[in-house]
Amino acid sequence: MTHALATDHEVLLQPSGWRFMASSEVSLLKAAAAAMIRLPAACRNGTCRACLCQAEGPVTYPAGVRPGLMPEERDAGWILPCVARAAGALTLQVPGATPREVRPPPDGLTGARR
Repeated sequence: MTHALATDHEVLLQPSGWRFMASSEVSLLKAAAAAMIRLPAACRNGTCRACLCQAEGPVTYPAGVRPGLMPEERDAGWILPCVARAAGALTLQVPGATPREVRPPPDGLTGARR
């Protein structure tokens, strides 16, 4: 049995101009989060459509996933980044993308107090 190797692809977000690398093995949502970019999302399984955006470039979906897109939407380049995976270089139109905040650890104790 042969397994395909994971491949990284460059993703350009517009209108921000931010770029990140996305493995063909993880969703675009997770790849963006790893690059400290927050994309709009809610359910993270392809049903709510909160992450819906247009893409230029190839994407794949994991086996068995049937994203909540109409065939006409897929044909027009709409994708669901919460489940879509990069299959090549992509440009995504995501006006709602924001930098992901890193919260510093709290001062003092972090465990149970006595």
